[in-house]
Amino acid sequence: MKHYDCVVIGTGPAGQKAAIQAAKLGKRVAIIERSKVLGGAQINTGTIPSKALREAALHLTGANQRGLFGQSYRVKKNITIADLVSVSQQVIRHEWEMIHDQLGRNDIDLIWGAAHFEGPNLVQVVREDEAEMITGDIFMLGVGTRPAKPDNIPFNETSVFCSDQILKLQKLPKSMIVVGGGVIGCEYACIMATLGVRVTLVEGRDFVLGFLDRELIEAFQYHMRNSGVTLRMGEKVESIKLEDAEEGCEPLVQAKLESGKALKAQTLLYAVGRQGVCGELGLDNVGIEYDDRGRLNVNENYQTNVSHVYAAGDVIGFPALASTSMEQGRRAMCHAFGVEIDGFNSVFPFGIYTVPEISMVGKTEEELTKEAIPYEAGVASYKELARGRLLGDDKGMLKLLIHQDTHQILGIHAIGTGATELVHIGQAVMALGGKVDFFIDNVFNFPTLAEAYKIAAYNGLNKLSHICSGGTNKKAA
Repeated sequence: MKHYDCVVIGTGPAGQKAAIQAAKLGKRVAIIERSKVLGGAQINTGTIPSKALREAALHLTGANQRGLFGQSYRVKKNITIADLVSVSQQVIRHEWEMIHDQLGRNDIDLIWGAAHFEGPNLVQVVREDEAEMITGDIFMLGVGTRPAKPDNIPFNETSVFCSDQILKLQKLPKSMIVVGGGVIGCEYACIMATLGVRVTLVEGRDFVLGFLDRELIEAFQYHMRNSGVTLRMGEKVESIKLEDAEEGCEPLVQAKLESGKALKAQTLLYAVGRQGVCGELGLDNVGIEYDDRGRLNVNENYQTNVSHVYAAGDVIGFPALASTSMEQGRRAMCHAFGVEIDGFNSVFPFGIYTVPEISMVGKTEEELTKEAIPYEAGVASYKELARGRLLGDDKGMLKLLIHQDTHQILGIHAIGTGATELVHIGQAVMALGGKVDFFIDNVFNFPTLAEAYKIAAYNGLNKLSHICSGGTNKKAA
């Protein structure tokens, strides 16, 4: 029976970085993966495939260049699923190879099979034709989550599917109903609309992506409608059923709403929530507690209620981002093996790869208002930027939220081309306690989208100059 200093379960972003960190501290490490491929949902069904699909859709349709070359611009007329999937598979294969290489270079033992605890320090790994026992001093759970699949939804992988199954589509449908206005639902709704699919999105709340700044939500919903997406806001799905095909027609899916409306389409994507998988890990044998959604509670050091068992990533809930999962896994192992590091910087960004993409870091206007923090908003439109014009994007926007008294940056919100990259400039300034004045004094390359920071800073300070005594503010000139 093999013994390890650290046993990691799951090869997603949290598990990968945890295993590598432990190995770099000179520990003997094993990482266990139940699937036939590495990378978890991040590589195989979630982050990478959906973003690859988005990039392929934008390129092949020419959608990201129409602002420059006209609405009729198109790279390829007839786009097939094969065109889209081929791009995704290339990226996925590269990621598999990279993870294999990283594990090998750090002398981490990769063990295939489904792991479950038999005791506090004992794990059984089960494969098709055999099983083995291994022991460890420290355990790290990076098992992620899977899409919620209620029993009353007739999933069939061809016309009614979850986000894990959408990549298995045999052909591009003419119409689709998307149930759920969260990140996954909005991303796929935008991708399909870009490809010419008639999309109807149903969301029980009055807004999609409710955690975002309200102004960005309103702008995004405008973009969605402009791209042909029909939004059914404040509506809840009562039932979903498959209809028999009429002669000469393909079978349809019907979603009946609580309001009495009946929506019909060739396909339906159910994207309402995700579920943990803790029930399959034998955690009861260790005394580890988890909630009714299969998620683990951890302390500030990512320890479960059993001190030598850590957890990170989606399985511990919010924020459930690949980026934060990586850092959580690394920090968990530093704590486990006595390495002191600074506290987790709470200034982390959100990136939503819709069309257009959206990103934010820090507070929203609604949060600042609720907390009674005096602020002003500085806004820059992409149409003011030469780079925005060159990219054909005259609808993008960057907004800075500035403390009225101290000029500290309280939040950054962007929508448009490159938003998920652009936000990191402001994130760095925020994390270092910087003020809006930095953007006035800094020099940005020309022409770039980064110039939006200077324009937004001037805009915000100009507004603040009318609040200041005497209306004077040299930098707002």
